[in-house]
Amino acid sequence: MRSGFFRFALFWTMTVTGAVATAAPLQMHEVAPGVYVHQGAHQDFDDVDYDGDIANIGFVVGKQAVAVIDTGGSFDIGSSLAQAVAKATPLPIRYVINTHVHPDHILGNAAFAGGNIQFVGHAQLAAAMYESQDAYLREAPARADGGKNTVVLPTIKISEPQRLDLGGRTLLLQSWGPAHSTTDLTVLDEQTETLWTGDLLFTERTPFVDGDVKGWILAIDTIKQKPVARLVPGHGSSPKDQAAAWDAQRRYLLTLQSDITQGIDKGQDMSEVMQHAAAQEKDKWRLFDVINPRNVNLLFPKMEWQ
Repeated sequence: MRSGFFRFALFWTMTVTGAVATAAPLQMHEVAPGVYVHQGAHQDFDDVDYDGDIANIGFVVGKQAVAVIDTGGSFDIGSSLAQAVAKATPLPIRYVINTHVHPDHILGNAAFAGGNIQFVGHAQLAAAMYESQDAYLREAPARADGGKNTVVLPTIKISEPQRLDLGGRTLLLQSWGPAHSTTDLTVLDEQTETLWTGDLLFTERTPFVDGDVKGWILAIDTIKQKPVARLVPGHGSSPKDQAAAWDAQRRYLLTLQSDITQGIDKGQDMSEVMQHAAAQEKDKWRLFDVINPRNVNLLFPKMEWQ
């Protein structure tokens, strides 16, 4: 039976994921028994050497199967993640779960397409991915094998809390209203109490807003009331002090919102507001000078008409 698993893993690696067979496995850290995380780099999409490796991605191993959680921002990163799974276990991948729509979390999906793997996401994720795919694919890092980049949509859509069984191990999936994005999903490994937050939590790196600040703060307040053994944020290292991590992000979002509101009330235009919004947060976050202006650019027009 064991040799059969190894034959299956080899077959899957060479035929389902194509270029995976030549990809080097990503460096993974087993943060809890059977829970593997790869921490992305603090780079920006516009960096000349951007390769799609900026998000925290990984997988959970049950007794019968594996669930991958986010696949990275390029086909090649997804391929390297698939190789890391094959290196860690001969068990087959049953699910690929995307925590939200952003390309640094979903463009590696194509490396897992085929076979019996099911793709899972928020109830609104498929529509959001479909609407964004042209833009995402225009900016996607080129594949090392010269192949065409594609977007793989979820077929299992989560609207209510739902469990996925990996054999003696369950993952609890919960969708959220508009917050960081409009498609946020958290994944709790109930065996080790490890919560994959997706981009509902940033540590170190400046939080990026693409949804609704008020909804994001509400999600923070809700999740914070249910402490877990460990958090896997969407970006940055797993915090030792969970409450402090949530509070830091909450403080940034409230400060950003307040400063934009004050600027609008004073009759300032968006370029003026960009100069001072959340300025007191600058030294607390990586990539602040890149991401914070983007947040103002997105929020200012919405808030101006409220």
